[in-house]
Amino acid sequence: MVDLNRQLPSTLAATQDVEVLIESTFPTTVRAPDVVVTSESLFVRNPSRIDAAEVLLAVEIVSPGTRRIDRVLKAVEYAAAGIPYYWVIDLTEPASITTRTLAGTEYEVTEKATGPVTLTEPATIAVDVSRLIQRDYASRTL
Repeated sequence: MVDLNRQLPSTLAATQDVEVLIESTFPTTVRAPDVVVTSESLFVRNPSRIDAAEVLLAVEIVSPGTRRIDRVLKAVEYAAAGIPYYWVIDLTEPASITTRTLAGTEYEVTEKATGPVTLTEPATIAVDVSRLIQRDYASRTL
């Protein structure tokens, strides 16, 4: 996460352990992405829950029990909530990242990579996906 924050513009910040309110009407839908990028001004307030409209990027790290949920269900929910960017990191070898950008009401895949890649949205960010599997947990080093 420290690496990600170093690469973000000063107006943005990445954080973990925050809930995202996807749907406020009953039944309420709340998700907890592995990493969320939001405004620096919101980040310094350190809220435990934020509205999806305040999320620029949601990042999910796939685990064996959440593969379908991360790739399908959350993509649909995040798109419907208007989150502009969604990344899915899969640490199964070869580790991969799939980035998606909101196009209308659905995401379109903008990048798939298994090694070093420089992403340009939502900011210029260099990631070496193959190195993430060498760490205890990818979100610590994003």
